Amino acid sequence: MCGIAGIVRWTEEPVLEHEIRSMCDLMIHRGPDDQGVYLSGGVGLGMRRLSIIGLESGNQPMCNEDRTVWVVFNGEIYNYAALREQLAQRGHVLRTTSDTECLVHLYEEHGAGLVDHLRGMFAFAIWDTKTRQLLLARDRLGIKPLYYTCSNEGVIFASEIKPILQCRGVAPALDWQAVGHLFAFLATPSSTSIVSGIKKLEPARVAVASADRPMRIERYWDVRFAPDETSSEAELVERLRALLHESVALHRVSDVPVGAFLSGGIDSSSVVATIAAQHPSPVKTFSIGFEESGFDELAYARDVAREFGTDHYDLVLRPDVIRIVEELTWYLDEPFGDTSAIPTYMVSKLAGEHVKVVLTGDGGDEVFAGYDRYLVEDRERGYESVPRAIRRMAAAAGSALPEGTRGKRFLQHVGLDGHRRYLDALTMFRADELRRLFRPDAFEQLSRHDAGTAAERELRPGHHWLDAIQHFDLNNYLPDDILTKVDRMTMAHSVEARPPLLDHRLVEFAATVPARFRLRDGTTKYLFKQAMRAVVPDRIIDRQKQGFAVPLAKWLRGDLATFARDILLSDRAAQRGLFNLRQVERLLRLNHHGRDLDLQLWTMLSLELWCRRFLDQRVAAPRRAHSPAVGNIAIAAGLS
Repeated sequence: MCGIAGIVRWTEEPVLEHEIRSMCDLMIHRGPDDQGVYLSGGVGLGMRRLSIIGLESGNQPMCNEDRTVWVVFNGEIYNYAALREQLAQRGHVLRTTSDTECLVHLYEEHGAGLVDHLRGMFAFAIWDTKTRQLLLARDRLGIKPLYYTCSNEGVIFASEIKPILQCRGVAPALDWQAVGHLFAFLATPSSTSIVSGIKKLEPARVAVASADRPMRIERYWDVRFAPDETSSEAELVERLRALLHESVALHRVSDVPVGAFLSGGIDSSSVVATIAAQHPSPVKTFSIGFEESGFDELAYARDVAREFGTDHYDLVLRPDVIRIVEELTWYLDEPFGDTSAIPTYMVSKLAGEHVKVVLTGDGGDEVFAGYDRYLVEDRERGYESVPRAIRRMAAAAGSALPEGTRGKRFLQHVGLDGHRRYLDALTMFRADELRRLFRPDAFEQLSRHDAGTAAERELRPGHHWLDAIQHFDLNNYLPDDILTKVDRMTMAHSVEARPPLLDHRLVEFAATVPARFRLRDGTTKYLFKQAMRAVVPDRIIDRQKQGFAVPLAKWLRGDLATFARDILLSDRAAQRGLFNLRQVERLLRLNHHGRDLDLQLWTMLSLELWCRRFLDQRVAAPRRAHSPAVGNIAIAAGLS
């Protein structure tokens, strides 16, 4: 696991060592164990390494036998042992025991097609000195991040925005499409970042850049929902169990101890139960809880820990997040409205005191249809039996009601059709609400980019309506929100998070499960629950889903109230000219009087705090306890 960075200048103006090292220094949390740099004329590649596999021989950048292909790599390739054997049989000389080295030799064999042979999570860059071509790649589900900016002069890339922001010629300015997406869906979109001109390589993409033609981006994989109507429920259950067992075994491969996050829900409990069945000694598990009983799941996590004899650690999170707000802003890298980033940060800190690697239950809801909103959509599809003209009249009546009137949003919601209705349920601020929240000049910028319309284009028909919305969530909500949160918060504490439920072969299998076995008689995740009945106690499987919610609305009525007002109603915020402070004051007041507006207020706080940290001052790394290693440097054709 690493943080990677690079600069490629088509003019061949030399990239200086300090340019790459300064980029890597901003990501020392991603790799406190080692660092390395490759320099050759107009090319510089760098990495910060968290040593997990091949502890003594996995230093990067890494090259092929004749030093014509170089790679910097972030992630884990779980089938690397089989790949190494195949490459050796084809005459390649492998000098290390790491998974990274497979990439340069696979590139020699398959070019950009090497990604088809990988099973794992990854973001990497390959520089081909012969063709003077840069290849960027990102894993199928978007587990590991990769940002880039490109122009006629060249390409700059990194695992985070921060290293790119401090490069010369990069002027930070808000990307209004990303701002609109943030206030609709709590996170910036898969393809763009909060900074104008800095993009994300989307999941399951490879990008090829060279001096003589624009960057070419291609999608190499997509989950295809195609129901298997020939297999029985029992046969599907057995295949699911086998694939999960295999995936967990692969994700446990490591040269350092491996732990697991444990919420007490079915996903993380299934992963922990599978580890316990495979591993004789107790696995270390980690949980977070709250003083507020309606949000606390520690009792369930402790129950599972006792059931499977884990070495369990947990802590109770209290409303003193002010002290970590600056850290959250720095490590999240972009504004982020999902408040569950707070407990994820703290449970990662707890895990980082004991292990370098944790397995997680992330992805189970998207892959196996576990969200309650799928049940809501199933029920609300009945609204479409009402003539459209009547529903449109109801929506118009709702729009005419004063803001805050009970039933206003419901009437507007039922007037929508199909996919637009599903997206509306996910949307935090609608257009009329954004108009009130933002100043006129800012809203004019936002109104040029309708996040809902853009999202609706990605909701394509499937064999069943559930296929379409699961496909959307797998390609949007999962990488933009869930995986972003987990990557940033675990890496903040130099912990590698691995999600076995997102092994692409398991995902491909889940997409063949007929919809009636995913959502059945009001039961979400039906087939997965049936498969786990021989693995996890029924009391865990059948308990009501709680989710990783945070009592932030209550905290914002107490200890955090003054902090929120001081930030959002400050002279600094007023001078920025984004928010209508009267509307901000109103939202704060409504939350204070009992209307839970935590997501709205936290998103506003996140944007303002991000602007203060990244727009208002020079990007510089905060002080950390880590001491950067001297690391290795490769210059041109040889080691210095």
